[in-house]
Amino acid sequence: MIDHLRGTVSYKEPGLVVIDCGGVGYACRTSVQTAAAVGAVDTETTLFTRMTVREDEVALYGFAARSERSCFDQLISVSGVGPKAALAILSDFTPDRFALSVAAGDYKQFTKTKGIGTKTAQRIVLELKDKVAKSVEREGLPAAPVQISGGNLDEAMSALLVLGYSQGEAAEALASLDPALPSSELIRLALSKLGKRMLG
Repeated sequence: MIDHLRGTVSYKEPGLVVIDCGGVGYACRTSVQTAAAVGAVDTETTLFTRMTVREDEVALYGFAARSERSCFDQLISVSGVGPKAALAILSDFTPDRFALSVAAGDYKQFTKTKGIGTKTAQRIVLELKDKVAKSVEREGLPAAPVQISGGNLDEAMSALLVLGYSQGEAAEALASLDPALPSSELIRLALSKLGKRMLG
């Protein structure tokens, strides 16, 4: 099995990066986020890979971070979710936001990805929630390969942890919020949700 490729970017486009390793070009299908994270053509980069073998196709998938590859592995383990759907989700979600949404059971977040219906989104949460929640509690949120939409969430998460909330409590409070909101607004809304839960 090929664990990773280290070489020169010879070609890239959204969803595809070709890495030249010793004169051999490896075409890796990627999420939009990984394609954005790797360097420009002719620069050195490393992609963590996963190969799938089917009767009619052998495909190589590349990821800018092990955490994103782990999310990919989890997604394709879900019944009815193939590599194409997994990459579509990871193009919309950084690994940290993916973990937050699954751990909180917020399946509606995944229906925003093109091609992911309600039933598939519910199945993702149902089959992965316990696994992801244990990972979040044990190791914290995985590092994202590129912070396209997770920066404000990270700041809000850190603030809630400083205030004494557990990783699980903070993750659940933040999961359904819009990551585009300013970190101060995310913190305010999360504290409001946590306060109502304590009163309840």
